[in-house]
Amino acid sequence: MQFIDQAQIQVEAGKGGDGIVAFRREKYVPAGGPSGGNGGRGGSVIFVAEENLQTLLDFRYNHRFQAQNGARGGPNNCTGAAGKDLIIEVPCGTTFYDAETGELLGDLIEPKQTLRIAQGGKGGLGNQHFLSNRNRAPEYALPGLPGEIKQLRLELKLLAEVGIIGLPNAGKSTLISSLSAARPKIADYPFTTLIPNLGVVRKPTGDGTVFADIPGLIEGASQGAGLGHDFLRHIERTRVLLHLIDATSDDVVRDYNTILQELQAYGRGLAKRPQILALNKIDAVDKETVDLEALATQLNHLSYAPVFIISAVTRAGLEPMLQELWRILDELNAVKEVEVLG
Repeated sequence: MQFIDQAQIQVEAGKGGDGIVAFRREKYVPAGGPSGGNGGRGGSVIFVAEENLQTLLDFRYNHRFQAQNGARGGPNNCTGAAGKDLIIEVPCGTTFYDAETGELLGDLIEPKQTLRIAQGGKGGLGNQHFLSNRNRAPEYALPGLPGEIKQLRLELKLLAEVGIIGLPNAGKSTLISSLSAARPKIADYPFTTLIPNLGVVRKPTGDGTVFADIPGLIEGASQGAGLGHDFLRHIERTRVLLHLIDATSDDVVRDYNTILQELQAYGRGLAKRPQILALNKIDAVDKETVDLEALATQLNHLSYAPVFIISAVTRAGLEPMLQELWRILDELNAVKEVEVLG
């Protein structure tokens, strides 16, 4: 399935039905009076978040969506039928912006959460509403009002508790494939991963935790360089960052600082997000020339974050790293519960 995380569309709510001019023509009612019914309201455009969707692919080629118009009123004071609302399904994590002003219109995170983005027009009044002592036979009615029309920009920000970040070819895809059933493309060259990959990792309690493998960031990603600018927003939803560093690199400190600077430049509190570091690919390191413990200590002093020495290929060191992730997530959940109860 093609991964699309941005789309621009137009939505149009239905027009309200027109009110009508009518008079009663009943055999035993000699002066029946006006009986024109009101028009029905137009249908609204409503978005609903669905758990089983992971992409905005449905909006790649279909850019215009219109709800049903309301029906015109009928005689004998009958109101026209209301237009049917247009229900559009989107993935959880979809954010809606006004494409013209940039205003944030809504954000759908929870499954089945809904957002009424364009309101249908009101139906026009029939001539029955204009009956008065001065006008016993009004011969006019009101047309229905148009529905709202909006130009929208949709952005999908993946929902994951743990975001795996790092420079290209740091081993992120290998790690998520080792931890979960996800099977992303893996190769020994940079930018193998062109889309974020999601994988569910089981806790010892049996609960599933969603990990996101974010495509490799490079220097300047926050300003649009490489692929990072397109995918940094997916980290916004994560609660913990797992920063993967290639232990075979010539300068692991430089690699760490490169990603940290991009998180700081992007903003939105990413640099302050709970984080752990992992020195990966220890299976490929010459341990006689590289002191892994010294590198881990140096990174710990720089980041004030736990540093683990791992191999995503052989699974060495993964269990202690996961235990620390579960501990951090449990702490965050406890804080969230206190805030809710408070």
